[in-house]
Amino acid sequence: MPASDFDMNEIHWLMDMFNTVDVGLVVLDRQYRVCVWNGFMENHSGLLPSAVKDKDVFDLFPGIDEAWFKSKSEPVFVLKNRSFTIWEQQPYIFRFKNYRPITGKADYMYQNATFIPLTTVTGEVGHICVIIYDVTDEAMNKLELEKVNKTLEKMSRTDSLTKLANRGYWEESLRTEFKRLQRSHGSSSLLMFDIDFFKRINDAYGHSGGDEAIRHISDLLQKTLRETDVAGRYGGEEFAVTLVDTDAEGAKVFAERLRSLIENSVIYYDNKEIKLTVSLGIACCDDNFEKYEQWIEAADTALYHSKENGRNTVTVYDPSMAH
Repeated sequence: MPASDFDMNEIHWLMDMFNTVDVGLVVLDRQYRVCVWNGFMENHSGLLPSAVKDKDVFDLFPGIDEAWFKSKSEPVFVLKNRSFTIWEQQPYIFRFKNYRPITGKADYMYQNATFIPLTTVTGEVGHICVIIYDVTDEAMNKLELEKVNKTLEKMSRTDSLTKLANRGYWEESLRTEFKRLQRSHGSSSLLMFDIDFFKRINDAYGHSGGDEAIRHISDLLQKTLRETDVAGRYGGEEFAVTLVDTDAEGAKVFAERLRSLIENSVIYYDNKEIKLTVSLGIACCDDNFEKYEQWIEAADTALYHSKENGRNTVTVYDPSMAH
């Protein structure tokens, strides 16, 4: 085979590879005009190479963040080093539709990219090559995994019946607040309460009726909470609320509002009406507490003081109750 024929074949192969390779290849000059545009770019953009030739890439694709793009490409021109971008930094450079069947839920193609300096025979960089990799499958798998992990994390800290924080997560948040107060010497309160005569509800309406009563209380509690409050199901029919940056007086206003709301509400279960009340105890965080468990004990003591004094009432902890 003549040498000239071999060269022509080689060029043909190279052009075939260039247009069929499964990555995007774009060559830009120093003014960011398109010089080369391969088949991948043509197929996903719908623009022929002749349509983009010598056109400003930012005019062709106004969605490209020009400042960000130049922050990546300018060092390539000046320092003659490669640079890279990943989809976590910028989901895409060219907004192409996603046509992959497995990750069809993605609205667009996630892309990684490599910026390569193209030198002349004199060693100058007058052009750069941008290689675009379609990483939609990888990105979607990672995003799905992160979503599942977040769901599992939320489930691990949520009480399934009430959708409030479970005891473990709530207690951990209380411990964090206790440490914060030790540093700041601020004022936060702990409210604990439970349903009066809950056993009677279970006896009269069964455990399903009891569960409905607990759900009802948690719904009313969530409607009463402020954004910074942390509420949890402490156990059985007992609830706990950390009232951040709230003194005893403010906590008592909150507790009275909740008590009254519950007292005046009605639960409709199995074509019957259920009325109930709650007893509540409040304890402000005290500098004398050496550990957060003492804070819980104080609120619990106040709660049982409410129980012993007629129920359906609010009691603020006083150290004399401990004796």
